[in-house]
Amino acid sequence: MNTDGEDYQRRIAERLADEEDPHGEVRFVERYAPGTVLDAGCGTGRVAIELARRGYQVVGADVSESMLSTARRLEPAIEWVCADLSDLDLARRSDVVVMAGNVPLFTAPGTTAGVVAGCARHLTSGGWLITGFQLDKSYDLATYDAEASAAGLSLVERYATWDLDPFEASSEYAVSVHRAA
Repeated sequence: MNTDGEDYQRRIAERLADEEDPHGEVRFVERYAPGTVLDAGCGTGRVAIELARRGYQVVGADVSESMLSTARRLEPAIEWVCADLSDLDLARRSDVVVMAGNVPLFTAPGTTAGVVAGCARHLTSGGWLITGFQLDKSYDLATYDAEASAAGLSLVERYATWDLDPFEASSEYAVSVHRAA
């Protein structure tokens, strides 16, 4: 996806301006009390920046240099890494890897297994992969769960929203939590 980071940031800010609490993903991640977090597919850094503001050690990774340029402008103290998540190699692991904002849906066709495996490689033993995405015909939960399982992760829980609404077969969005062995 080739998106202009400044334009994307403007649209996100406009969309979230009326929300009482625009940090549902951050609150969700906090439930797992991580010391370290990798925001995989971080875009302009909305989630990573808020996690860092709350005291977590965060790295943001995205394939778009334009998105990361905006993230660096917004918060230069965070480490921002430009890389495809399939090839990412930070040489360290995190307690939580979070893919918020439909990250698997924005990857090139046929690459989601590599993205999930790349995220799993960056988890500590017992670490959590937390992923939220819109459910549609191009990528389904059965595929995602199979890719997570192949990467050595086990499904722990699933919700319909970042606010912990119960997941049902008719849900249009899923927040899945997988754990590393």
